[in-house]
Amino acid sequence: MRRRTAIQTLAAFGAVGLSATTRSAALSAESGDGHDWLRKTLKIGMIGVKGSLEDKFRAAKEAGFEGVEVNVPGIDVDEVNQASKASGLIVDGSVGGTHWNIRHSDPDAAVRAQALDNLKRGIEETAAVGGDSCLLVVGHGKDGTVEEVNQRSSDNIRAALPTAEKHNVAILVENVWNHFLYDHAGGSDQSVEPLAEYIDQFDSPLVGLQFDLGNHWKYGDVAQWVRDLGPRIKKLDIKGFSRAENKFTKITEGDVDWPAVEAALREIGFKGWCAAEVGGGDLARLKEVAGNMEAALHCSVNA
Repeated sequence: MRRRTAIQTLAAFGAVGLSATTRSAALSAESGDGHDWLRKTLKIGMIGVKGSLEDKFRAAKEAGFEGVEVNVPGIDVDEVNQASKASGLIVDGSVGGTHWNIRHSDPDAAVRAQALDNLKRGIEETAAVGGDSCLLVVGHGKDGTVEEVNQRSSDNIRAALPTAEKHNVAILVENVWNHFLYDHAGGSDQSVEPLAEYIDQFDSPLVGLQFDLGNHWKYGDVAQWVRDLGPRIKKLDIKGFSRAENKFTKITEGDVDWPAVEAALREIGFKGWCAAEVGGGDLARLKEVAGNMEAALHCSVNA
């Protein structure tokens, strides 16, 4: 794991296809220099402010966010770059916009081929707007056996790696409720090993995790998984969840043990982007979300 972390750091210094400003921002995120230990970002779909893309970006910036994740493929690169430059909001990464319906684990090879093409184009668009990661849902357990879903999805990721390497954009797997790598109907004490082994099979600094803290509370001890996954975690998603009510909540509601999660993240030396993935809305709501992130994990407290 030390080797993987070292390679990723070196890869960041050798980033190609990114502006000097974006490379500097990416490197600062790795080191934490001049930034909060957790840099607040959010999904673009959360910004419910009316107006142009620049208006939306300005609102997110005013609400307390430093970055935004766009949906790919299919963005207007020039529009995104213009809005980012005018507002000062960084496009730190992206989210695959088609991976739930056009899945990398689909039994149909033609569907998998389309999923791969979408991923490659998404990586290219992400690089074009200065992002350094593309969040990926690798597939769904309903598509076959564990072995089949693993093989199909991992084959596509391997096929996309040359594109990721060319643009220095990481493919970050999210732990979602996709009935794969954990038992969705199982208990809250499940093993980290299947997810860790899935990531490790690629032996690449450009394949890691965008670990969703709230998603995982259904399956196990979030803090312990953070410790066990360690440097595999490259970015974070955050939302609230209530085990007692078996439902997602606002970040500061529910029963996630945020002090334990924060302690674990600091223990593994995590520094970088943390993306809100909750119900969005107008400026007031976005400010609330940013405040909830601060309350849960003390993003700006560089202890």
